[in-house]
Amino acid sequence: MNARIACLLLVATTTAGAETLTDAAAIVDRANLAAYYAGADGRSEARMIIRDAQGREQRRQFTVLRRNVTPGGDQDFLVVFSQPADVRGTVYLVKKHLERDDDRWLYLPGLDLIKRIAAGDKRTSFVGAHYFYEDVSGRRPRDDSHELVETTAEHYVLRHVPLDKASVEFASYVTWIDRNTFLPMKIEYTDEAGKAYRRVEVLAVEDFQGHPTVTRSRVSDLTGGGHTDMELRFIGYDLGLPVEVFTERSLRTPPREWLRRPGD
Repeated sequence: MNARIACLLLVATTTAGAETLTDAAAIVDRANLAAYYAGADGRSEARMIIRDAQGREQRRQFTVLRRNVTPGGDQDFLVVFSQPADVRGTVYLVKKHLERDDDRWLYLPGLDLIKRIAAGDKRTSFVGAHYFYEDVSGRRPRDDSHELVETTAEHYVLRHVPLDKASVEFASYVTWIDRNTFLPMKIEYTDEAGKAYRRVEVLAVEDFQGHPTVTRSRVSDLTGGGHTDMELRFIGYDLGLPVEVFTERSLRTPPREWLRRPGD
């Protein structure tokens, strides 16, 4: 195991809130571990309600399977849609890499088509929601510079600037990270004029197997209006998900035994 990653994992298991950190990169690394690396693997069922500026609603339901390839490093994600009927059977597969662009595929059952998602499309709408493809698996900390701008009683407040400005639609973003759990509680993206146009916020956190976990969140379009709410249920960690679950075969033939709810 990489020594730096091992050190981060050790720090992340110490008593939260026992120290005040001042290094922005260390805070970001701990937040990344808390948000995306709980346990060796994980499962959750998500329900989305998408509301446009006129109040019209769409709904999505899907199951997310996740496996850490290396602690704090590469990961695999499989997202399988179950509702509504027009997206049932749609499957999204991500091979997340720290040293190169992620590999992403989307299976569209109506066309029996496997579509490769280009790196430049990762910050586009995820199945019509205000969430982006990149929100599912997370943004790599190394893609941005980080500055600690404020430490309050509850949060570390950091400003982030993309290193490759041509690859993203934002000029910068600010993150409010909970000092106890290290979960990012709010993120606001700003444009070149410094105006916030997109907000991601956590609405509820619960503990599962010793891991503080976001169970409700919202992404809002601050310019055009509308937002998407997401609720996570049936959450579990350290399930022993096999590597075969996260292969291209699962796009057309999802692993049903791992998609069933606990107790079913």
